[in-house]
Amino acid sequence: MQADLTPVIAATAQWLTRAFPASGGALASVLCEVQARQAVTVAAWLRYPTAMDAALLDMAGPGGSARLDWVTGADAALGDDTDAHAWRTWVDEVVASWAACLLTDPELAARAVAALADGSHGSHGSHGSHGSHGSHGTAEPAAFRRLVAPDDSDRSAAALLRHPDLLAPVADLHQNQLLDRLNPGRTLIA
Repeated sequence: MQADLTPVIAATAQWLTRAFPASGGALASVLCEVQARQAVTVAAWLRYPTAMDAALLDMAGPGGSARLDWVTGADAALGDDTDAHAWRTWVDEVVASWAACLLTDPELAARAVAALADGSHGSHGSHGSHGSHGSHGTAEPAAFRRLVAPDDSDRSAAALLRHPDLLAPVADLHQNQLLDRLNPGRTLIA
């Protein structure tokens, strides 16, 4: 049975849009949600590039949003109703951090989508058979246009979601892992 990243993608995108909500009305909310969903999808596919990775995630679980809530200060507003926040257990901290990196750095987002498109997103050898097993496969850059080439209405709707200073505490959590994934063997300059 194929593991499915959909619950993790949905919950992590929802966490991002709740932590950094849209500026404006219903259309802005939709545009913000689409951008979050695209960033989280790219991040999840990079983080879990093979069917085996996704299956391990399915068995171990994504970890939840507790640290993200604490870093952003959202934990104080959650209250005690755990049932109302059960979806937060499906949030993946690393995926949220990587998505935050992609949302705040268009060049990095373009590199990430290009890595998915050419199949070089994993460090586990060849991924040629990846798509044939019902997994996420390769990405078409056009499918992630709002992430990599947002227009003025996209930027306006997601002003908080794309603000580098606001997302820095989340992005900084796992940014080096993302850079390592996109640039294997890179050397850090101190």
